[in-house]
Amino acid sequence: MISMSRILAVLAKEFTQLMRDRLTYGMIVGIPVIQLLLFGYAINSDPKHLPTAVLVQDQGQFARSVLGAMKNSEYFDLRYTARSPAEMHRLIERGDVQFAVTIPGDFTRRVIRRDNPQILVEADASDPSATGPAASALASLPQYALMHDLKGPLATAAKSEQSFEVVVQRRYNPESITAYNIVPGLVATILSLTLVIMTALGMTREVERGTMETLLSTPLRPLEVMIGKLTPYVMVGLIQATLIITLARLLFGVPMAGGWAALIAGLLLFIIGSLSLGFLVSTIARNQLQAMQMGFFYFLPSILLSGFLFPFRGMPEWAQWLGSIIPVTHMLRVIRGSMLKGIGLGDALPSLGALALFVLIVATLAIKQYRTTLD
Repeated sequence: MISMSRILAVLAKEFTQLMRDRLTYGMIVGIPVIQLLLFGYAINSDPKHLPTAVLVQDQGQFARSVLGAMKNSEYFDLRYTARSPAEMHRLIERGDVQFAVTIPGDFTRRVIRRDNPQILVEADASDPSATGPAASALASLPQYALMHDLKGPLATAAKSEQSFEVVVQRRYNPESITAYNIVPGLVATILSLTLVIMTALGMTREVERGTMETLLSTPLRPLEVMIGKLTPYVMVGLIQATLIITLARLLFGVPMAGGWAALIAGLLLFIIGSLSLGFLVSTIARNQLQAMQMGFFYFLPSILLSGFLFPFRGMPEWAQWLGSIIPVTHMLRVIRGSMLKGIGLGDALPSLGALALFVLIVATLAIKQYRTTLD
């Protein structure tokens, strides 16, 4: 006979055990809340207020009206005024701007003469989802940008189909191939998932089997243990990265523009940082289940806030601030910039510096936490 009292006793025992496991309880409550907040507030597939640089060679009213119309569209945030095409090139190559707008010196004269002048808009299309909606908005710009300026004798120009033409040049990914954006990003996300969880599980497994107690009884210093444990996994990470990059080229035709120095430096820093984080997780988790839970708790915002799946600049400022803390964000910038743009160490320095800082902070915390375990 089934006893309801025995069932209730087991039920009470399970609830008690669940409440005592604070990490699991936090995951049950925390993950749905985080997903709701991120998908509800942070994720935006129609990014606006994208940073834009302008090179205005015509100081007339028509040029000002065009820039005003771009700003009023809410897609473009005119942050930089360049003084030369070379400066425009540097801004868009470093990723400081999403768009670069050039208004030629004869723009006003050609509008008046109805000579179909052109405005050049260069878009950083390494992330097609970030530039697509804004580039589409440019198609209607000639129809309304000068409607208040073309009056009187110029009214006939306003009645024409368009008073000027916008030429959009999609750089680094002119065909807007999604694989060029997603596949390089897989290097960062796959390494982040495998290295953090693999290291955390490996170290926690030793604690459960009792082999860590033997290691703790030796005169090894925490830094020596950390270096010895993580070095083999550095090689594993490099093999994974090489495999993904090779397949990206062979199977998906992802361009390899160069920038190998920045790419190698970024990979080494990111791999060491991910392994250090896994080591830190293993010093906190009490079993392999908790280690895996903590690993996925880190992996979820890494996917959503880094710019891997959704445009980074489409998120609100608070979400971008959180995303800037995540190392995957900076690794994505390094690897996409290296493979698609061919950036060098100088252009990648801000992202490499952020990765180096992450390594320093996480490694220090891991060593400190391991010292506590020793005590």
